[in-house]
Amino acid sequence: MPIIVNLDVMLAKRKMASKDLAEAVGITAQNLSILKTGRAKAIRFSTLEAICLHLDCQPGDILEYEP
Repeated sequence: MPIIVNLDVMLAKRKMASKDLAEAVGITAQNLSILKTGRAKAIRFSTLEAICLHLDCQPGDILEYEP
């Protein structure tokens, strides 16, 4: 898959649990897990914005394109 999701890396860098991020962003832990594993087919910009806000990062820190 050419899009790599580095959400686990950012969570580890910020020493934050997935459950805490899911609650802060307002999504279910299951949906966050689907995103983390790269199985998500889409992500809303509002969700990406909220994740970046709570992890103090840029979208490029979370999503990476590898041809």
